[in-house]
Amino acid sequence: MTYDFSSVFRDDLPPPAQRFTGFPAFNFVGGHNAEEMVPVEAFRAAADAVLAREGETLGMYGLHSGPQGYGPLRRWLADKLKRYAAVDCGADDILLTSGSLQAIDLINDVLLEPGDTVVVEADNYGGVFPRLARCGAQPTPVALDADGMRMDALEATLDDLAARGVKPKYIYTIPTVQNPTGTILPLERRRRMLELAKAHDVPVFEDECYADLVWSGARPPALKALDDDGRVIHIGSFSKTIAPALRVGYIVAGWPILSRILSVKTDAGSGALEQMVLAEFCQKHFDGHLQRLNERLEAKLDNLTGALDAFFGTSVSYTRPPGGIFLWVRMPDGVDTTRLAEVAGQAGIAVNPGAEWSLAGDAGRWIRICFANPPEATTSAGIEALARVCHEEFGVPEISGNVRL
Repeated sequence: MTYDFSSVFRDDLPPPAQRFTGFPAFNFVGGHNAEEMVPVEAFRAAADAVLAREGETLGMYGLHSGPQGYGPLRRWLADKLKRYAAVDCGADDILLTSGSLQAIDLINDVLLEPGDTVVVEADNYGGVFPRLARCGAQPTPVALDADGMRMDALEATLDDLAARGVKPKYIYTIPTVQNPTGTILPLERRRRMLELAKAHDVPVFEDECYADLVWSGARPPALKALDDDGRVIHIGSFSKTIAPALRVGYIVAGWPILSRILSVKTDAGSGALEQMVLAEFCQKHFDGHLQRLNERLEAKLDNLTGALDAFFGTSVSYTRPPGGIFLWVRMPDGVDTTRLAEVAGQAGIAVNPGAEWSLAGDAGRWIRICFANPPEATTSAGIEALARVCHEEFGVPEISGNVRL
């Protein structure tokens, strides 16, 4: 007889996870990247080199670099952030984490208490909402447009909260290649956001996990680069530029913040071997790898939009993003995307319904498609299959020569 643990589980646990049985045939969910672009041979060489040189340091927690993570990787990151995002920081301003999700959790651990309010973009990374709920915090959404978070809406939201005696703990934003919309916040809006944050004495939590995936290579300075009083906490990741399974992210902040985050980071340090190999690889190969990756991702986006145009026609709408790995798609009138995701899943097609990624009133009209991982032929076949499922369930798109039933 197996012991029944249900009697001792906490009452506030989320629903149980489902056992993994393999990925669906057409997998458009998650943040998986292009497997063919993982730099395997360069990684093997980097691992050999760094282990031969200093592998013995794996016998020490922190690799002789201390609890903030491997020193050479932090030093390289400080240089890279200056070159790519105009952020002026040093290695001591960086804490390496087990992916950006740990960074979010650590920041929430030191800032949030039950009953707190957090200002967020209305369309947002789906992992943020359950994390706020677990902290007992309430998200207050701010509308976006084609240029990201609207500053008039942010000003109105902050003014309304202030009038009700509510001071948000922070403004959470993904300003550069926003998830899921793909927008890039213009420079003037970035400056205005910081002005509003200063006027209301609110910190800004800047998530830049997708910021390097910009097709043109041109982007505005990070909010952290424009920060003149230390109110911006900046996070990033290697998941989208190198490989998600590495689980290496980072926090950039001043020591008064990092010292408190370190006090709750009780995992004895994030994975050290990954940090060592990344540092060795990035010093020689990062810039060239990123250029090739962006070219590949843009080609995959073109393939996805071509498939949507062919099989859905004008019944769907989207704005082609300037970078990233996601496309935010508005589905035809009458389509409930939560139901669509359910029936599509039964047919081996996985998409993210908008209700999981948005607090906006029309969230149920949208889906998020990750285009980075599937080969082009798989993406085209998957979008054709999705159009077929959508037609059978909702009667749209209208069947034409493009959709074969």
